[in-house]
Amino acid sequence: MALYICGHIIPDSDSVCSAIALSYLFNEIGRPAIPASQGEINPETKYILDRFGFSAPELRTSFAGHELFITDYSDRAQAPKDLDEATVVGIVDHHKLGDITTSTPLECWIRPVGCSNTIVKEMFDYYGVKIPANIAGIMMCAILSDTVIFKSPTCTPLDIKIVKELAQIAGIEDFGAVGMEMFKVKSEVIGTPIRELVLRDYKNFDMHGKKVGVGQLEVVDGSVFDSIKDELLEDIKKLKEEENLHTVALLLTDIMKEGSEVLVTSDDYSIFEKAFSCKLVDNKVWLDGCLSRKKQIIPFLEPAFV
Repeated sequence: MALYICGHIIPDSDSVCSAIALSYLFNEIGRPAIPASQGEINPETKYILDRFGFSAPELRTSFAGHELFITDYSDRAQAPKDLDEATVVGIVDHHKLGDITTSTPLECWIRPVGCSNTIVKEMFDYYGVKIPANIAGIMMCAILSDTVIFKSPTCTPLDIKIVKELAQIAGIEDFGAVGMEMFKVKSEVIGTPIRELVLRDYKNFDMHGKKVGVGQLEVVDGSVFDSIKDELLEDIKKLKEEENLHTVALLLTDIMKEGSEVLVTSDDYSIFEKAFSCKLVDNKVWLDGCLSRKKQIIPFLEPAFV
């Protein structure tokens, strides 16, 4: 029975980098572990891994008969379909507590911080394991990504402190410049298939019995969406029908303007409008200051379905 470390269905930099870092940690303390990914890595994650000399983790969607240490989620909607046939031995996460349950005790590291890799750094400290420079580099980048280079309301003083520590270990003098390079990679959307953009950072949620999908695209200049916005809206409408969802929302986040234009398709638009005290115009609305799906969308949208 192998031990796999793996994040959510559509992997982002936090889930991939934390799987790699945790696997290194567990191997160092005598628990052989293999990093895995449930899906193909996105351009930003590829940039991070390439920069620090890593290959993408093993692509794997089935974990039946194996031990599984989950990172960056605890919702069944983001888990492998055969989760019940695997043995979940641990969770590292920075989101709300989801609905995954286990029949035996497990190791849980869940903190209200900006990134799972912040917690992984605490685990390295707890176990007394030295972090190699390249591991520190990918962990640092994941935190910068999740906290939008400290702009996100999810960012905590601990995230900032740990980024500085990881940057020193990795030999990075200007971590802000590295963060901006990452977001420039994220901003290259023209020429990418529309469905690939919609699913680049997308998660499904169960909101009081209704299936809801929320995606997010973060760029340094929101004008890059002007020529493809209508196509993005049409595609989330198709996705809603294909997956029998109640609502799909896609955040087009401009990190420099510090806000998001949200594209919405729904069986009942009044739920979204009630959640955010807004009026959708042509299925769109600008939410000023909205940078975080985790802290500024899900906690308001989910209660609106009651």
